[in-house]
Amino acid sequence: MYENLLPRFLDYVKTETRSDATSTTTPSTQTQVAFAKELMKELEEIGMKDVAYNENNGYVIATLPSNLDKEARTIGFISHMDTADFNAEGVNPQIIEKYDGESTIKLDAEGKYTLNVKDFPNLKNYKDQTLITTDGSTLLGSDDKSGIAEIMTAMEYLIAHPEIKHGEVRVGFGPDEEIGIGADKFDVKQFNTDFAYTMDGGPIGELQYETFSAAQAEITMHGKNVHPGTAKNTMINALQMAIDFHNQLPESARPEKTDGREGFFHLLALDGNVEEAKMTYIIRDHDHDKFEERKQMITDIQSKMNSQFDQERVEINMYDQYYNMGEIIKKDMSIIDLAKQAMEEVDVKPVIEPIRGGTDGSKISFLGIPTPNIFAGAENMHGRYEFVSLQTMEKAVDVIVKIIENNAK
Repeated sequence: MYENLLPRFLDYVKTETRSDATSTTTPSTQTQVAFAKELMKELEEIGMKDVAYNENNGYVIATLPSNLDKEARTIGFISHMDTADFNAEGVNPQIIEKYDGESTIKLDAEGKYTLNVKDFPNLKNYKDQTLITTDGSTLLGSDDKSGIAEIMTAMEYLIAHPEIKHGEVRVGFGPDEEIGIGADKFDVKQFNTDFAYTMDGGPIGELQYETFSAAQAEITMHGKNVHPGTAKNTMINALQMAIDFHNQLPESARPEKTDGREGFFHLLALDGNVEEAKMTYIIRDHDHDKFEERKQMITDIQSKMNSQFDQERVEINMYDQYYNMGEIIKKDMSIIDLAKQAMEEVDVKPVIEPIRGGTDGSKISFLGIPTPNIFAGAENMHGRYEFVSLQTMEKAVDVIVKIIENNAK
């Protein structure tokens, strides 16, 4: 039914669009700009209207006009163009048809990298399905080019089937989600929808309206370096300070020891020498009060350590990144009910649980457009073991179409 879905997806993932956290431009890479321009051409070719590229924020926006003779809420669908911080050049997808749910899949010719049930038990969920994998040398880019392909295919289908009544639909393809800044400049007035969905989730059925609240702490330890032979009562080792700081955070609150709604402190980077050391943490929690308590713990350790020195030697730059979009969406759960009903009508069992992460929908919700997240199909994201099921992507298209159809009713 969606004959262009697979070739469209394969074309997208072969286009390199990795974002760059060190860049100062928007989008952060010119490959995303080039990809955006290609998406504009495709949107025009399938018959979308008002196709535009926003130079300020890097979003491609397009409209499917209403074919109703009455008013209906305007819906948006959003996906991101960039891929994560892993090799994304020369993506060479492999297609495994009718996977048996048990066999080991060799990614590279030598078999150095494999998808196997022991390491990835989620493979058992895909018996008799068509899987798209990497060749072991790159990521796949299903996060989130699956979402783009699904939205594009749904629009193409609705245009080809005008008998399906629908209100106005807006689509948006944006940059730099993987580096956490993609929605910072999102133009709510330009997008102009009553609500939206990001197609950026994982396995089939995911419907998510809660995310972490998130902050980042950049910590600098200022030491005092002298010869180690005469260091007693004089040297202040910045690296040791970093270790001491880290050890004052609860060991149980690390990503590898938490799940569900449990928050954490994640040490992303540690670099330096005796004279100066730099640490970077991300801080996450679903609960607002606990989120604030975690940030306070960071500053309390800073104060405690500084009180032990002759000057302030622990310097912290801490800032919020995004907030739990559930605070916004819970005010009107009708958009969750709409998505849930659509899933059930196309034989998808909704899996409603909080995201242990964030999406563009986190920021967009707080900007004024409630934007929960729906599955797009990617598994094992951000690395060489990433794969996606064609059947899951087809179901995602079904869900998009059904949401739009039901909204018109």
